[in-house]
Amino acid sequence: MEKSRQPNTNPPRDANGNGTATANGARPTFPPTKAQQYRLPYRPQPPPPRRRGCCCVCCLWLTLFLIALVFLAAIAAGVVYVLYRPQRPTFSVSSLRLVALNLSAADLLTSRLDLSVTARNPNRKLVFVYDDVAISASSGGVTIGEGTIPGFLQGTDNTTVLKTTVSSSGRSLDPTEASDLRKRKRYPLEIELDTKAGVKIGGFKSKRLGIRASCDGIEAMVAKGNATAAATTTGSAKCKVKLRIKIWNWTI
Repeated sequence: MEKSRQPNTNPPRDANGNGTATANGARPTFPPTKAQQYRLPYRPQPPPPRRRGCCCVCCLWLTLFLIALVFLAAIAAGVVYVLYRPQRPTFSVSSLRLVALNLSAADLLTSRLDLSVTARNPNRKLVFVYDDVAISASSGGVTIGEGTIPGFLQGTDNTTVLKTTVSSSGRSLDPTEASDLRKRKRYPLEIELDTKAGVKIGGFKSKRLGIRASCDGIEAMVAKGNATAAATTTGSAKCKVKLRIKIWNWTI
């Protein structure tokens, strides 16, 4: 018996046996899938920039610049020192007269001191230009008077005597401070001067620097039983002079 033939359900193939062929032999086309539609072409990424190396080079150049700047400043300072031999000004309290020192029952202080301050410029080529000078007097850490000396210009190799009055009117004191002042017959005084001064060389004027002069070793006496009696110190008290340089928020 002859076997019955089953109908051929396989799709027709092309001449090479690949794929599905149409009636005329051409391969059918299918729409692209979603993955094929949104796939981006590969593009190689450039390497990241070398920022670390640039920062190191900048830091190196900055360091070298600062070193060169400090070196040049040191050379300039050395040249100025050799040419002009700068020296600090000197101050001394040549005389002081205690005119009044009264304490009320409410511990209010009223005082007056007349004093003379001698300023000396030992430089032969440098002129000092002073701002106003703030002056204060204290005894045992208690401020008993304040005053001001107007600014002035001091020429080369010059001695200037500055006269001023230091006073206090109705200054409130701590009971302990007031009691300590009442017990005293001799008043050890400390005089402090604060100012700013610059240097003038011909037409050049330097930046002003802070100057503080502290004078101690002074005693003023008041006659017993008479608080307003005048007393005069003897001798001249020299002052220690310090330069005050401000760097940002610090003063040295």
